[in-house]
Amino acid sequence: MQSLSEIRTALREETLTLPVLAERYLQQIEATRHLNCYVEVYEQEVRVRAAELQEKFQRDPATVGKLFGMVVSVKDVLSQRDHRLSAGSRMLEGFEAVFTATALERLLAEDALIIGRTNCDEFAMGSTNETSWFGPVRNAADPERIPGGSSGGAAVSVQAGTCLAAIGSDTGGSVRQPAAFCGLIGLKPTYGRISRHGLIAYASSFDQIGIISKNIPDAAVLLEVMSGADPHDATCSVLPAPAADPLPAIAGRLRFAVFRAALEHPGLDPHIR
Repeated sequence: MQSLSEIRTALREETLTLPVLAERYLQQIEATRHLNCYVEVYEQEVRVRAAELQEKFQRDPATVGKLFGMVVSVKDVLSQRDHRLSAGSRMLEGFEAVFTATALERLLAEDALIIGRTNCDEFAMGSTNETSWFGPVRNAADPERIPGGSSGGAAVSVQAGTCLAAIGSDTGGSVRQPAAFCGLIGLKPTYGRISRHGLIAYASSFDQIGIISKNIPDAAVLLEVMSGADPHDATCSVLPAPAADPLPAIAGRLRFAVFRAALEHPGLDPHIR
């Protein structure tokens, strides 16, 4: 299933349960270990939470959150209380977060499932995902190629079908570039739209928590949930969070800008040109 809408329909029609969905993702993680996109999988935690959320849904479907059915991975730069956090570096080996990032609190409050933390360039300082202490991440389309970075593990986790969407971070392209390398949607929201509380900083005046997904509606609902003012982040916008309304159909002809300096660059792969 390629979207939250499809998953929620299957859950409502009882052709799927959340524990079964979680198990499918866990099996896919095991089948794609060679890609090295995860540094830790929350296997038992996911099973327990999936069962609890399924019971909540069966008691009263109206009580579940907007993200019931959404299974996400989280880049190894975001704090989650009592979970290890290393930013892809040996320097933080064994460190456990003492609080949860605001963005993750909001995901969990809307009944998302966090399946694990993903590999990244050390301290998010890279664009190939080859500098992690945990080793390089491989592109699922071709393991001999890079996935981009620094959120390469996040991008590959979605590309390889181990989760529905991923939460990463973007300072100068760290969500957008790997999303492009892996054929996915990558969104760096406007600075201050999502609280940075709980995000390991790279360049605080540029950092932003971002989203990698298979489609725009899923990215939109994740943005809606994570957005909003936060007393722990003075740079966070106080403007209302945008609603993830259905996108209108595009009518008529479209116009595209062509960046010739990139498309005609001598270093561009001929296949891409």
